[in-house]
Amino acid sequence: MKKMFKLVLLAAMVLTGGVQAQSIRNCGTMQHLHEMQKNDPATIQRMQNAERETEKWINNNSANKAAAVVTIPVVIHVVYNTASQNISDAQINSQMSILNADFRKLNSDISLLPAVFSGLAADCEIQFCLAQRDPSGNATNGIVRKSTTVTSFSSNDNIKRNANGGSDAWPSASYLNIWVGNLSGGLLGYAQFPGGTASTDGVVILHSGFGNTGTAAYPFNKGRTATHEIGHWLNLRHIWGDASCGNDQVTDTPTQQTSNFGCPSFPHVTCSNGPNGDLHMNYMDYTDDACMYMFTAGQKTRMLASLNTTRASLLSSLGCVPPSTGSCGVPSGLTATAITTTKATLNWSAVSGATSYDVQYKATSSATWILSNTTSTSKNLTGLITATPYEFQVKANCASSSSAFSPSSAFTTASACSDVYESNNSKANAKPISVNTTIIAKIAKSTDKDWYSFSTVSGATNLQVVLDQLPLDYDLTLYSSTGSQLATSQSAGTATETIIRNTTSPSSYYVKVVGFSGAFTSTSCYNLRVNTSASTFRTNQPAEFVEGNINMEKLNSSSHFVIYPNPAQNILNLNFISDENSSAVVTVVDLMGKVIEVKSISAVEGINNVEMSTSHLENGIYILRLTQNDESQVQKVVVKH
Repeated sequence: MKKMFKLVLLAAMVLTGGVQAQSIRNCGTMQHLHEMQKNDPATIQRMQNAERETEKWINNNSANKAAAVVTIPVVIHVVYNTASQNISDAQINSQMSILNADFRKLNSDISLLPAVFSGLAADCEIQFCLAQRDPSGNATNGIVRKSTTVTSFSSNDNIKRNANGGSDAWPSASYLNIWVGNLSGGLLGYAQFPGGTASTDGVVILHSGFGNTGTAAYPFNKGRTATHEIGHWLNLRHIWGDASCGNDQVTDTPTQQTSNFGCPSFPHVTCSNGPNGDLHMNYMDYTDDACMYMFTAGQKTRMLASLNTTRASLLSSLGCVPPSTGSCGVPSGLTATAITTTKATLNWSAVSGATSYDVQYKATSSATWILSNTTSTSKNLTGLITATPYEFQVKANCASSSSAFSPSSAFTTASACSDVYESNNSKANAKPISVNTTIIAKIAKSTDKDWYSFSTVSGATNLQVVLDQLPLDYDLTLYSSTGSQLATSQSAGTATETIIRNTTSPSSYYVKVVGFSGAFTSTSCYNLRVNTSASTFRTNQPAEFVEGNINMEKLNSSSHFVIYPNPAQNILNLNFISDENSSAVVTVVDLMGKVIEVKSISAVEGINNVEMSTSHLENGIYILRLTQNDESQVQKVVVKH
């Protein structure tokens, strides 16, 4: 018999919404496909033909190896209604760098992949360049900027047409068209599968989900929306097959029940796919950008099949080749590597005919460029300012001419910090810290766990533990003097972690800081502070539910979880008691049955709390569903701003 669970209250996790920042991934590719098939029924036959060609190529090319690394020319159509939507060259270049890392398995967060899945991850041998030659054979930087009076676009392809306020596509036989603009209805992006209409072929991305700088907004600020949508463009389906325990046409991806949102805990078992569960870190799931970081070998094969059949014309495209008119091509492929507190290495792709390169760089806030020259395709910088954003540009010098400077590429030097508390990797080695004092330390490797000890005294027994200035997703746990877990805070991303314990008894405690899914950085620190007080710290909870004053009889007799305030204006607290440490899912559904938000949480034995923002929800009635151990309970909540 499944364990029953009852529900109460405290504070732990924030679900955020905003004008441009979606709280859950909303890919419109399948909706766009249905619209396209409705408007052009011949699309169905073309896609069936493409699928047959794909299957034939896969059957004849079992080696899963590209004949050579494929480089796809890209043109970025920036369609903007406001100045902020007219994203910078630096934001565009950040997205190009992300694509080249993700499709070549060069992304640093591949190290977060659970060991049981490590054999599945693939270098897809696909890379991308901003076009250097336009359809007329002229030199270009691969960026088209189009001002529009249209305030936002949907999945109806208007963004792809000059006549509808968008920007006409470049020939899809030679270029990957990417449109970046303002999208309505919470749409993050969409793509067109092989077999669609040539004049609308490509992908569309919300400007705040593009790249990792500029307008890019959490939790889709790591450029993975473009990676996901280009996966569709190269004939990949969603990893759950767009059906309950569906088929994504790839043999090495585990069958999973449906999409995953947020940052699920590993393993997340569905569709009898235990013990390892869903491959929710795959680019074709719906998780947050920080929690997706791999393609599989099977997905690679399917994408290569597309590039050797329906999209084979791209293999002979001259889009990445500068015009052969005697002019010098503009350098592309700008990246910054080996970044420390004061150093960085700048890199770029070689330009045909170039004998040297001019490199200029500056702090982003500065008006003055620092210029140097090199015959190499890299440049080592020293003497940089710690924790400072920089940008750089490169110009090629050929025998008879020089190119223009490239668009800027951005990087930020590392923060200077040191950790004087190591080694403190276990409770037995916990380092004592002073209360009401900020300490600075770091999680320097994937196995690092930072333990600290402290005590409260009579007259200041209430405590608030705050973990902030996080470089990555870190979690916080509070333990009693005997090692019993008292509370945990597991907010998503780099949001501040806070634990509050109001009690009348002085005591000794332990606190542990760990990286979520092994997150770590050897260059950036976090701040930890334990505040103590004679006054109770505010938890936004009714008095009968505050720790130390909980009416357990009332809570244990409740058959529902507790939510308050109800009606909710901007914040809603959801509280429950769990019989065990396990995962739980909070789902917000409107009265039409549409899922508005989904959030996975790691429940601990005892008291749990989820604090949710409702400021982005329209006034009305919603259903909150809490699911744990395959059991669900629901409550009705009214949102009234």
